[in-house]
Amino acid sequence: MKTKTLDQHIEISPETLGGKPRIAGRRIAVQDIVVWHEILGTSVDEIASEYDLTLADVYAALAYYHDHREEIDISIQQGEEFIKQLRNKFPSKISQKLNEPKD
Repeated sequence: MKTKTLDQHIEISPETLGGKPRIAGRRIAVQDIVVWHEILGTSVDEIASEYDLTLADVYAALAYYHDHREEIDISIQQGEEFIKQLRNKFPSKISQKLNEPKD
């Protein structure tokens, strides 16, 4: 039986997810796991079960995050700012409809 070491759980390749660190062999970024766990409060068990990952994969992503916290936090913040800009540029048609004055 082949044993994985911690560094075999996370990989970075420029052609996948724009070079963001991710779970090896998957398109799940470390920062996704961080958001689910640290911000949304999803447990490690829930993340592993929901995305068909091993507990070791999830813990490796969290360990990677803690070793590279500043750069991943910046990436998360940039993503949030990008979404905010898109929402301002292309407001929701539903929100516009709800905010229209009623006759």
